[in-house]
Amino acid sequence: MHSFRRLALLLALLLPAMYAIQAESSSSSSNPATPNPSQENPSQPQAQPSAQNQTQPQVSVQARIKARRAQRRVTAIHEVYDHRFEGYVGAGYLRFTPGPALQRVNEYNWNGGFTRYYNERLGVTLDGRGYYGSPFIRPTQGTPPAGSVGLTKPIVSQYAVLLGPTYRFYLQPRYSISGRVMGGYAQGNFTGDTNGYGTLGVLYPDSKTFAASATIFAEFNLAPNIGIRVAPEYYLSGFGSTLQNNLGYTAGIIYRFGKQ
Repeated sequence: MHSFRRLALLLALLLPAMYAIQAESSSSSSNPATPNPSQENPSQPQAQPSAQNQTQPQVSVQARIKARRAQRRVTAIHEVYDHRFEGYVGAGYLRFTPGPALQRVNEYNWNGGFTRYYNERLGVTLDGRGYYGSPFIRPTQGTPPAGSVGLTKPIVSQYAVLLGPTYRFYLQPRYSISGRVMGGYAQGNFTGDTNGYGTLGVLYPDSKTFAASATIFAEFNLAPNIGIRVAPEYYLSGFGSTLQNNLGYTAGIIYRFGKQ
């Protein structure tokens, strides 16, 4: 009887302890711990930002800088070439043949003109010019009249009025490159310095004829409305019922005015 009581007391003490152990075990099994990836595999590096995310801001900044530069260039070009009118004056040089059997002579010229532009590139030019030179005539050359033997370097001249289109095909704020073709009227004075002896048998007769000019020229801008021009030129004329193919150049200062 005494031993039965001891056994009952031991069972009474063990039952609560077993119940507590069972409850703790069921709680731990229903809520497993979430593993930390960095703690689980510390040797694995953490994810880095993609290269695209790093370069995207740089590309965007460069694109904005490039766009601003392009806009400034367009604005500067517009400020220089958005003038309706352009006037110019200058001087030049031409290698001209004053007679069918004479060698070429150096002629020096003045020229001036006016251009009406219809946009930044296309315009129409009216040009006027005069050429002056002294051809060399050998005493034995040709058949000069009696008494004209001493006339070896008479002064000759020619004048022209030309009209034609001008086109700027390359524009920069500081300079431009343009092309121009003109045609019109020319007047030649070849006998005015021969003391009445006429053509001396070798000069072209005084006459009116056609003239044409083709040039590609560069303009360098000193200010938005002021620049200088250098223009190599091919100049064609028709004195003496023949064609004179001449090369030369003109240079001068230009002034722009009147916004479009």
